[in-house]
Amino acid sequence: MEKPKVKNAARAASPRARPKRKPKSLYAPDEVREIFRRFSVQRPEPKGELEHVNPFTLLVAVVLSAQATDAGVNKATRALFAAADTPQKMLALGEETVGGHIRTIGLWRNKAKNVIALSQALIRDHGGEVPGDRDLLTKLPGVGRKTANVVLNMAFGQPTMAVDTHILRIGNRIGLAPGKTPDEVEKRLIEVIPGEYMLHAHHWLILHGRYVCKARRPECERCVIADLCRAAVKTSTVPAPLTPLEPVGSVEA
Repeated sequence: MEKPKVKNAARAASPRARPKRKPKSLYAPDEVREIFRRFSVQRPEPKGELEHVNPFTLLVAVVLSAQATDAGVNKATRALFAAADTPQKMLALGEETVGGHIRTIGLWRNKAKNVIALSQALIRDHGGEVPGDRDLLTKLPGVGRKTANVVLNMAFGQPTMAVDTHILRIGNRIGLAPGKTPDEVEKRLIEVIPGEYMLHAHHWLILHGRYVCKARRPECERCVIADLCRAAVKTSTVPAPLTPLEPVGSVEA
């Protein structure tokens, strides 16, 4: 008697694949709280380093900062924002003039188009005002999730987590919020950071990555969390003195 055929025999013979476990933070909740407590003592009122005068110029500055340094953006936008600090004035300048102001920034031609396009969209859809809503912001030309999170945090005081290259590096390097993509790191940081520290958390992490936990060589001797840090590359277990720092006056290139 012929045996009945087994459908998907190969699949039946192989063990069921286990769902991938998402990487976990290497730190217990009390350790995460201590990390951000120290950051809050070091920089009680951290500020973003992109120069701006209102939500619109902040939005433009963040759009221009993609694949560019804050220092380079600031140099290019001082004269631009003096001439145009509203969508209406920016639109009146026109793409060619905007491009002339930002020519020193990478991808300036495409960014000039986006600045004009987002100015048009703000006038057409939002009465010339920058909306305080992520979904509405990300519908604007040249505005992604990270840009929207920065604007929501800095202009509207919302506790968002804008993951840039510094935060992506630190989240993985020290094992605070491992993830392959900015969205993964953002999600895990939101999960582990205590609520009372969320408003300033992305600024603390960015500044820590820019000035201490640098990409090429982390300066562990200047790190206030050296004793807590679990980075494989760390060179010191002695934390730097926990004292308030002077606000950064100018952005390092």
